[in-house]
Amino acid sequence: MNRTYIRLKYTVDFFIALVALIAASPIFIAVAIAIKAEDGGQVIFKQLRTGKQGKKFYCYKFRSMKSTDVSFDKEHPVISKRNENVTKVGKFIRKFKIDELPQLLNIIKGDMCFIAPRPLLPVYDSDYADWELIKFEMRPGLTGLGQVSGNGYLSIPDRKYYDAYYVMHASLWLDIKIFFKTVFLVFAGEKRFLRPVTEQQYAMLKREIKIHYSSNAIICAELKLRAAK
Repeated sequence: MNRTYIRLKYTVDFFIALVALIAASPIFIAVAIAIKAEDGGQVIFKQLRTGKQGKKFYCYKFRSMKSTDVSFDKEHPVISKRNENVTKVGKFIRKFKIDELPQLLNIIKGDMCFIAPRPLLPVYDSDYADWELIKFEMRPGLTGLGQVSGNGYLSIPDRKYYDAYYVMHASLWLDIKIFFKTVFLVFAGEKRFLRPVTEQQYAMLKREIKIHYSSNAIICAELKLRAAK
């Protein structure tokens, strides 16, 4: 885990997010007007997520659903674009990832960064194995390795693998690849980038984490405790 790079990454992300928020203000206004015009409901949807070291924070999105009070299925968390609860505006902004733009505010606040493991709902907190807790050693991201490796088409264990792998191998080159893949998948779709994880890849990553963190059991236990709250 390259901590020096990650600290630099947070600083750069703050300034990029600040500029991007100003530059994207016309899009924010247009989307807000479209959402209000369709059904008169709230523009921004916020949802509690688990971030760095298990800290909880509100993740912001443009509201894309008619009702946000819906049952949640841990095994099938990705909402289908054919879901009747998704609004007309919601289908458009979800397709082009515009619904994620308010997370620029999360980056400016220090809750998130641009590229890192995506933050999950607290309902998943008790599901992590020890080796997966490496995910909580950095801020979650707007996009990540799992999102450009299949995202909703991946199994949950495979997504967790990509989260842990990214934290262990974060670098400028990897971030550049994830950035361009994110741009491409907006137009090409996630399925084209699907990369299931092999048993050999799992075994190699678990060994790598064990070697680097075998003496870090206290921190692992602390992260698990915080994540469970």
